[in-house]
Amino acid sequence: MTEEVKRNYLEINSLQDLIEGNKPSEDYSLSLIDPINFQLNKFFYKTIGKNHRWIDRLSWSEEKWINYVSNKSVRSYVFKFKDDLVGFFELIFHPEKNETEIAYFGILEEYQNKKLGSYLLSEAIKKSFQNTVNRVWVHTCSLDHKNALNNYIARGMKIFKTEILNI
Repeated sequence: MTEEVKRNYLEINSLQDLIEGNKPSEDYSLSLIDPINFQLNKFFYKTIGKNHRWIDRLSWSEEKWINYVSNKSVRSYVFKFKDDLVGFFELIFHPEKNETEIAYFGILEEYQNKKLGSYLLSEAIKKSFQNTVNRVWVHTCSLDHKNALNNYIARGMKIFKTEILNI
């Protein structure tokens, strides 16, 4: 039995086009995961991804995780409320194309639907443009959180490609 999934690719071409979400309070913080910690990336991927069928990395070995997060083009950020983990995003800088991809982005279930995604996405876009790129892009699909697509559009991103997949 197959399921039809709609995937949308979105982009923003200038930081001036960003419509920022508000920082929820000073109790929230965002920081680069430094030093790298593949276990943190893996935790967010598995925990957030379980509800959205993120499966491509489930078979990754420890070595593959370490190699991925050690890549100089990959930057991972963690979002916290005081000392509690809230969410994360991974950015991949593609210098040959002068663009940054928001590879993974998500908020843990207990922090969802609290208007945190708009702030976190705003920060992901701002961090992406720190590489002095011409474009920041992401893809999302109908399996992702119900507010994902609307959040990307509300931040100023525009759909540039749509496809239907049968999985």
